[in-house]
Amino acid sequence: MSTWTSGYVADIGYTHGFYRELTPALLRYLALTRGQRAPDVGAGLDYCELGCGQGFSVNLLAATNPQDRFHATDFNPSQISGARALAADAGLSNITFHDTAFADFADAPGLPDSFDVIALHGIWSWISAENRAAIVDFIARKLKVGGLVYVSYNALPGWAAAAPLRHLMYLHGKAKGGPTIGRMEPALKFVEAMQASNAAYFRASPALKDRFEKLKTLNHNYLAHEYMNDAWSLFYHSEVAGEMSAAKLDFLGSAALLEGVDAINLTADQQQVMAGIDDPVLRETVRDYMTNQQFRRDVFVKGPVQLAPRAAQEAWLDQRFALSTSRADVPLKVTGSQGEAALQAEVYTPLLDGLAGGPKTVRDLVADPAIAGLGGARLQQAFTVLVGSGHLQPCLPAKDEARRAKGTKAFNRAVIERALDGADLAFLASPVTGGGVTVGRFQQLFLKALFDGKKSPDEWASFVWQVLSAQNQRILKDGRTLETAEENLSELKVQADTFSEKQLPVLKSLQVA
Repeated sequence: MSTWTSGYVADIGYTHGFYRELTPALLRYLALTRGQRAPDVGAGLDYCELGCGQGFSVNLLAATNPQDRFHATDFNPSQISGARALAADAGLSNITFHDTAFADFADAPGLPDSFDVIALHGIWSWISAENRAAIVDFIARKLKVGGLVYVSYNALPGWAAAAPLRHLMYLHGKAKGGPTIGRMEPALKFVEAMQASNAAYFRASPALKDRFEKLKTLNHNYLAHEYMNDAWSLFYHSEVAGEMSAAKLDFLGSAALLEGVDAINLTADQQQVMAGIDDPVLRETVRDYMTNQQFRRDVFVKGPVQLAPRAAQEAWLDQRFALSTSRADVPLKVTGSQGEAALQAEVYTPLLDGLAGGPKTVRDLVADPAIAGLGGARLQQAFTVLVGSGHLQPCLPAKDEARRAKGTKAFNRAVIERALDGADLAFLASPVTGGGVTVGRFQQLFLKALFDGKKSPDEWASFVWQVLSAQNQRILKDGRTLETAEENLSELKVQADTFSEKQLPVLKSLQVA
């Protein structure tokens, strides 16, 4: 019998992640790297997320972008209820949550006529063909000319070897029945038994052993949504591009910026093969064969417009960046499909040193002759590598930062209050970047202690231990539970000192603290 879930896992909630690729400032930066016009951030965007899950990402974006208007929908009313509760606690007035099906959403009351950005993360591979068609229709009807679409999905050829493993776990779970979360552990143990029996499938794919060992460590709620849905489809980039073309979309680039840096992903011979391909869809699909891509984060545009050279140069000079990692902790190396690669110290050292003092525009940075002398091409690649590796964030314009800070302060307080009870929410909002910053539970509680007037790391540690001990919780370190109060407090003091020395200055620079 058909139900409202349409075969999608609904009896357990999705994870409360923040997905950086949804951030308007990052999407605009991607367009800038392609020399393309994009919707102006900080100028009153209309933004829509389809399949928002717990709604944490879009709530955070609404807090950091108060000048913009956000709409989000998810089929699971429990998740929408929780998302609305967080929005209310954070005092957000620029976001509306819906529990409307994709096929009906375009006609939902209260929606704007059109959107500047439509985003869907972790949806495309896990819904039916009918729902994908409904999304394409929604985009065709509701995306502005010049607007952007972000879509992520499980990709081929990278999933080809492991797809039978997922199918085996899915079938085992269906046969077992019962609550979805209860199917995961038996399915994992069944696969272990299959491996131990020396099944030919596992012998033929020796790399599956490492993949499976990593899989066993992942959050079971995430695994249930990945492995236990009735709908689960793999796509070549060419197939997704073909479906999006029905809504008049052209591929702009990957929001996973490192994947576009040939020097760390392709050999010289592979780059030569790629250089001989003119068709953009074939070219991008061949790239996936070169790197054995298994998850894509594609950005499409409706009506691409190339910026005039002078306008592109001005937009580039006005682009602002901020470090989200302590300067001392940014490694001069990066990992791509070809493995680890060293970054040129003569390029990255002056650039990182220039950014160490806080957010700066490219115009500010090139006032230093050591940075200006790098030249435009090397400088742009260096920014893309640092942004792609997560150590650097493209920022919103400095204008209206005080207004944004007011909204993010209320949002962060609401998140930190939840850290008293658990570790579900691991990100805080920055009015500088317009996006999220990773901050774990203990670090959030250190901030709460700081906000409440406790000035020293020792006081922060004592506060966190009071919270943990009242809940009969203990710290797990190196696989061992710390049992005594002295052990727990000692470990918390070490963590508080590290937080004070390394993370807190970055959070202050990003106006999170």
